[in-house]
Amino acid sequence: MPTNFTVVPVEARADGGPDEAAEGAEAAGGAEGTEAPGPPEGEPDCQSPGDGNPRENSPFINHTEVEQESFEGKNMALFEEEMDSNPMVSSLLNKLANYTNLSQGVVEHEEHEDDSKRREVKSPRMGTFIGVYLPCLQNILGVILFLRLTWIVGAAGVLESFLIVFMCCTCTMLTAISMSAIATNGVVPAGGSYYMISRSLGPEFGGAVGLCFYLGTTFAGAMYILGTIEIFLTYISPSAAIIQADTAEGEAAAMLHNMRVYGTCTLVLMAMVVFVGVKYVNKLALVFLACVVLSILAIYAGVIKTAFDPPDIPVCLLGNRTLSRRGFDVCAKFLAADNSTMPTALWGIFCNSSMPNATCDEYFAQNNVTEIQGIPGVASGVLLDNLWSAYADKGAFVERKSTPSVPVPEESRANGLPYVLTDIMTYFTMLVGIYFPSVTGIMAGSNRSGDLRDAQKSIPTGTILAIVTTSFIYLSCIVLFGACIEGVILRDKFGEALQGKLVIGMLAWPSPWVIVIGSFFSTCGAGLQSLTGAPRLLQAIARDGIIPFLQVFGHGKANGEPTWALLLTALICETGILIASLDNVAPILSMFFLMCYMFVNLACAVQTLLRTPNWRPRFRYYHWALSFLGMSLCLALMFICSWYYALFAMLIAGCIYKYIEYRGAEKEWGDGIRGLSLNAARYALLRVEHGPPHTKNWRPQVLVMLSLDEEQRVRHPRLLSLTTQLKAGKGLTIVGSVLEGTYLDKHVEAQRAEENIRSLMGVEKTKGFCQLVVSSSLRDGMSHLIQSAGLGGMKHNTVLMAWPESWKQEDNTFSWKNFVETVRDTTAAQQALLVAKNVDLFPQNQERFSDGDIDVWWVVHDGGLLMLLPFLLRQHKVWRKCRMRIFTVAQVDDNSIQMKKDLQMFLYHLRISAEVEVVEMVENDISAFTYEKTLMMEQRSQMLKQMQLSKTEREREAQLIHDRNTASHSVVATRTQAPSTPDKVQMTWTKEKLIAEKYKNKEPGMSGFKDLFSLKPNQSNVRRMHTAVKLNGVVLSRSRGAQLVLLNMPGPPRNRQGDENYMEFLEVLTEGLDRVLLVRGSGREVVTIYS
Repeated sequence: MPTNFTVVPVEARADGGPDEAAEGAEAAGGAEGTEAPGPPEGEPDCQSPGDGNPRENSPFINHTEVEQESFEGKNMALFEEEMDSNPMVSSLLNKLANYTNLSQGVVEHEEHEDDSKRREVKSPRMGTFIGVYLPCLQNILGVILFLRLTWIVGAAGVLESFLIVFMCCTCTMLTAISMSAIATNGVVPAGGSYYMISRSLGPEFGGAVGLCFYLGTTFAGAMYILGTIEIFLTYISPSAAIIQADTAEGEAAAMLHNMRVYGTCTLVLMAMVVFVGVKYVNKLALVFLACVVLSILAIYAGVIKTAFDPPDIPVCLLGNRTLSRRGFDVCAKFLAADNSTMPTALWGIFCNSSMPNATCDEYFAQNNVTEIQGIPGVASGVLLDNLWSAYADKGAFVERKSTPSVPVPEESRANGLPYVLTDIMTYFTMLVGIYFPSVTGIMAGSNRSGDLRDAQKSIPTGTILAIVTTSFIYLSCIVLFGACIEGVILRDKFGEALQGKLVIGMLAWPSPWVIVIGSFFSTCGAGLQSLTGAPRLLQAIARDGIIPFLQVFGHGKANGEPTWALLLTALICETGILIASLDNVAPILSMFFLMCYMFVNLACAVQTLLRTPNWRPRFRYYHWALSFLGMSLCLALMFICSWYYALFAMLIAGCIYKYIEYRGAEKEWGDGIRGLSLNAARYALLRVEHGPPHTKNWRPQVLVMLSLDEEQRVRHPRLLSLTTQLKAGKGLTIVGSVLEGTYLDKHVEAQRAEENIRSLMGVEKTKGFCQLVVSSSLRDGMSHLIQSAGLGGMKHNTVLMAWPESWKQEDNTFSWKNFVETVRDTTAAQQALLVAKNVDLFPQNQERFSDGDIDVWWVVHDGGLLMLLPFLLRQHKVWRKCRMRIFTVAQVDDNSIQMKKDLQMFLYHLRISAEVEVVEMVENDISAFTYEKTLMMEQRSQMLKQMQLSKTEREREAQLIHDRNTASHSVVATRTQAPSTPDKVQMTWTKEKLIAEKYKNKEPGMSGFKDLFSLKPNQSNVRRMHTAVKLNGVVLSRSRGAQLVLLNMPGPPRNRQGDENYMEFLEVLTEGLDRVLLVRGSGREVVTIYS
């Protein structure tokens, strides 16, 4: 690294003397050297489900809370108050030097749960060669190379086989490059590929792809075990079969049953070896790999030998059809002996007797029996015959096209004749699915990253070297097989024409048994590697706590071995063994592995394109275009192999994704998908027009104003229920609240209040954002929220708040003054306002109205929001079965019949279905009740302004006046007269107040109150009160039983002196109604009749 730095000792001050300097040096040394050893690296500091410690929150994985230390020296006195949260650089560097990759070992987690004494765990120290290169080599050079590669070359031809291998190797190489970039962008603990994907794409993608990769690795173990048993039962000891077939037709089924029996026993044995310990697997790996290397060397040696001394391996053909060399030795119809010809065993098979005049099979009679060399050698020119594909249907004859034959009419092929037949239908895409698992061992090293000394260095180097090595072996073997071996032998999957011998073994030198034994042990080793890596992968997923029901698999033995995960792996592996067919298991693996590789490439491409500051891989040879090409190639290969398997694998991954999103723990890993979301959000916000949207795009973007109690809990939770019902998950929702005070004093309460609000939003399923403001006054805080909530074009256009039920009490924090000023603020900001009265009576989200009406009282038109709100509410399940009724008010001069027709036509064009009714309000004289109500309102207002009473006395006097007016209401109903003199009203006076009042007003003390009770009501207020009383009566007569009443909210008076009267008008207007939503539009149109 080019950065240079120098460690500078801090000298003690000269005037401190040598003692102080020594004291300072001792203190500094103590800060560095006497630090108490912390828990093992990566251990969580608090108990949480799974391994809940967010290691990415600190620059080092083994970050733990530094114990409180005493800094007695003066060198660091300037920073001593921050030492508990910001430790010295020396202590952090000391921790980094002691870092171990085994930070996710289960033992630390269990010890922490038991609160027992922690003990140090010695971590394995594997290098690149043993830890990554050999496991990758062993997994890649596995069962497909020895059992299926010759068959793939024979069916697809050299050119198409080369294309298949080249595509698959290119896919894995591009994935390895992306994986190397991710692996070198920070420390990779245990879990390898899962850890890389989850930290790059987030817990949902990481969990889904991690589980898919786990299933793929587990099924790979099943495939390797099936390959092992196939080698054993077919080429080593066919007589060991437990279940024997009675007929030739039953041989395939009997073979599958034998595979199941032997496979299950082998799986149990391998699981026991893995359970004993990973170190034994590593020791056995060298032995197994030696077998692989010797086998490959034997293949190359055999190829070289065929150039000058081809082996004598005769193949018997009848016409151009290959014959199985079981049941006869001599490849001829007659055998000359003692000057006579005798029919051979082959004659007896195709004819009904051994006599020369016997009746024989027509094809046998028409065609000659010939014998060719199965492995003619490199110099024979057979490569030209094997260049092109020879795909065939199931049960087709394996034929040599260049040999002449006499065709005969189609006959039954299942008559027991010794032909070599194809066991499955072959085509290009199917061969891709079967071959791809042979290149899927590239993650074998990264899966065991917890056992590596330096994962960042070992994973890229070992993986890429292994891919280069194996790609060369595969590509060269395809060309060499096509150049050395006859086509009919290549297409003979199980070596029937070679007396049941392994085809690739017959090519090897010095003996076929080198390949047979080598392939047997190599597939054993690959199976052990899969059974070692898969449980660790599951353990890493379980200990992250993102999938709750998997947490039990995070536990294990005292040395960290994943016991429970190994048990589950063995059970899943058993299902693959029960399938029993290698060709059917292979495409399943291909899907899971390809999906994992696709998301590794996606993770690298996303991180590179986003240019996140933390994306600083040490591996420099990557580019987003390569990652994108690898991702596209993986997706293409998935659908090439099998489109229905691909869709099924995606469905499984999607279900896991949604489950983690729905039930998983909240994790913040700084993943690339979150960065992509932020970039997309920024791009979208910049594109959103800053002005108001078009009417067709208008929807209520709601700012919900919540009030909190003394414990920072929400006073009216039903307000959020109404928000959820109104929004139905669409549009913008900002939940705002105000705390009174200063931020420095109230930041703890603010955090607690925000947590409470977020928790309630989760309960009420309100999707939106929380914004809490600490302000010196509630009034200013609410004004700030209305002005500044939102971002760019994503700002609210509607404010939703609760009616202040106790507005008449002065001690109410949300007083009527705040309410009226908020109404004025929304009007000035050109925002709509919704006021829910009796909000605690509103339904919860779980309630359902089976019947009822939503009544809309449309008095004035201020944008059409009144029409839109019931339509939005009825989208939610709570209000879905309610009917919508619209009432409008007609004056004396209006034609109510025409108004109804016009309104029905208007609603028809708006595509809103509702009942329409026009209510006529007849002008009549102002009633005495209205007069008295206005007078009482003005008296209380005037009295509160004049009297210098305490709060409690002010309420008492107001109540006295209210009682007097209420008692006189029955008398006033028959006669209207001025209120009686206030002599009967008992006022409470203290001596101090009497003196203060005397000095304040030179007139007699009671004259002010005489003026108070001789007031005449303001005519404007009388008219307003008359409207409120009349309209309230009309609404009550029609909508008393409605589930919800929406009506226009009149604006506050321009003269601020009458604000308290405005509250009284609204109270009278909504009196007697259960659920009321007062609606004040912004003035702009929000509904349109146009499409």
